Formats: sequence, C-alpha cells, structure tokens
Amino acid sequence: MFRSFAAALVLATLAACGGGSAPEGENRTPPVIRAVAGLPAQFSDRKPHEWHGRVPAQYAVHGTDVSRFQGRIYWDRAAAAGMQFAWIKATEGGDRVDPRFEENWRGAAAAGIPRGAYHFYYWCRPAAEQARWFIRNVPRSPGGLPPVLDMEWTPFSPTCTIRPPAEHVRREAKIFLDMLEAHYGTRPVIYSTPDFFQRNEMDRLGNYEFWLRSTADHPSQTYPGHRWTFWQYSGTGLAPGFYTDVDLNVFNGSASDFRAWLSRRRQ
Repeated sequence: MFRSFAAALVLATLAACGGGSAPEGENRTPPVIRAVAGLPAQFSDRKPHEWHGRVPAQYAVHGTDVSRFQGRIYWDRAAAAGMQFAWIKATEGGDRVDPRFEENWRGAAAAGIPRGAYHFYYWCRPAAEQARWFIRNVPRSPGGLPPVLDMEWTPFSPTCTIRPPAEHVRREAKIFLDMLEAHYGTRPVIYSTPDFFQRNEMDRLGNYEFWLRSTADHPSQTYPGHRWTFWQYSGTGLAPGFYTDVDLNVFNGSASDFRAWLSRRRQ
C-alpha cells in the first residue's frame, strides 16, 4: 500500500513495483489492459500469477488505494471503468502529508467515487501524536468512508526500522483508533499484511473491520478463519485512469451489500 521516502529511492533505482519507471507517475504512456485470468476484464496486472479458489473477478465491487506514487490520476476514467471506492493516503507519522492528498481527495469525489483517507503508522512516534496529525489534516467529510490505520513493518525507512513487541503494537493501535473514532464519529478500518497481522495478533484488537493484503492467494487461505471487509489482491494492477501500477481491491459482498455498508459506515 505505502511507499516511504526510502522506498522511493529504491523505486527510482530499481524501477520496481508500484511506480514503474516513473515513481511520481508522470509517465504519460497509458497502460495496456490485457485480459488476466481471475481479474475483471476492465483491469489487468503487470505481474499476473495463477489464482486458485475464489478469484477477484467473482466479486462485484472493486476499488483502489493511491498515494503520490500514482502521480496524476484521471478519476473520471477510473470511475467509468468500474472503480467503486478509493482509499487515499493522507498522512504518515506525525509530520508528513502526502503531497497529492488534496488533489486525489477532490478528484475522487468529483468523479463520484466514495473515498476515505489512510494514515501510515511510523513506529518512532507516539500514537496520540500521529492521531492528532491525521485529524489536523483530514477533514470531516459528509459521505466519506471511514478512516484507515495502515500498520505494517518499515524495513526501508531511513530513520525507523524497529519492530516493537505485539503488546505495544496493539496498545498503540488502540490509542490511535480510539482518537479517530471519537473525532470522526465512525470506527476506523485496519489495514494489515500477512506477516504483520500474524506476529502481532491483530485480530485481538476487537470488533474492527479489516482490509487485508493477500496478493498470491485468497484471504481465507492467507488469514484462515479471520473475517475481512476489503481485500487488496494486487500491488501491480493496471487500470484506466492510471499511468503507473496501482493497487486493486475488492469489497467482501455484493453491490447491494456495499450500498448497505456505505449507508452504515459513511462519516
């Protein structure tokens, strides 16, 4: 989901996933949308693999998550292609705002795509400080999706690669989540990755909805027995309106289920 400053350096050097050869997404050559088994016809994948069991195309509601690494996004084209929700990076740590947050926040709304903001957690700042930073920079927005706490390890960070014990992780998460719920009036969603989720027993946090990354298998295989609301199934997706790789996600339910979820969970 997230690429830090250090990861940007890696991308610039290696032309790796998520930014292609232009980390800021300024390459104006449109991606070629080729059919990929298991994906909806309107989307593709730069690094496809063979899916087993239930596949992303079997879900009715697809969306994305973005940051500055997608560069300029043509949200009207994304909406026309079937992007039905978008999570937009807003903040990181206690002093960084994604430079394209406001542009993407406005653009998704103008295209009629329900959108929410996410915060990337920085392990060397207190949770309360980070929550205050998010609240300072993300407005209460009628119709907005719940805020998201993105917690994962940061092995490429130039300043903070620590991995606190699980008890500390969950305690800090709860502080952040409680502050955002009190401010926005809706319970945040938690984003997690397989290794992070397992090591820190994130399911012990209680009655939260989860957005889970699983790019090689269905969440039922990657997170056996755990419920989920959103599934990030690709980090190398290709889609109309985007000129770099983009994350692709599904909602766990039908189109009518999604409408009902929106009615309950909008700010």
